Amino acid sequence: MKAVVQRVQRASVTNGAQTKSIQEGLLVLLGVARGDGLEEADWMAHRIAHLRVFPDESQKMSRAVVDHGLDVLVVSQFTLLADTSAGHRPSFSPAAAPEVAAPLYQHVVHKLHKTDGIGCVKNGMFGEHMQVELVNDGPVTIMLERAPLPPHQQC
Repeated sequence: MKAVVQRVQRASVTNGAQTKSIQEGLLVLLGVARGDGLEEADWMAHRIAHLRVFPDESQKMSRAVVDHGLDVLVVSQFTLLADTSAGHRPSFSPAAAPEVAAPLYQHVVHKLHKTDGIGCVKNGMFGEHMQVELVNDGPVTIMLERAPLPPHQQC
């Protein structure tokens, strides 16, 4: 599972008919990989909620959305899993199939909804063409990645 997390002053996602927007908080572009499961989704939701990218009184990045009651907008983005190692056309074979990715994406969104301290949690429209607008604050952009553990390493 991969995510690009951006600290924003505001962000929105539109699919033409519907717009969802947040104020100050995090915009998360989330890609689900083949082999991802609930463990990776739980890890990602926890990491997003507790990622310390907001300034404290000394302007050090030591606060998270849960510390400030800020918003989170999660947008599915399978293109984060693109394999560009051969040729000029990206391969998306590392991305999970939609029937696997959609429930894991929704699981991350649900876990964020249930996390105390987060303001508003909104999500994009899975599998649809969307327009994303944001005002990146900083700019602060962080890459998060959690690969599934090989079967012999799982407890």
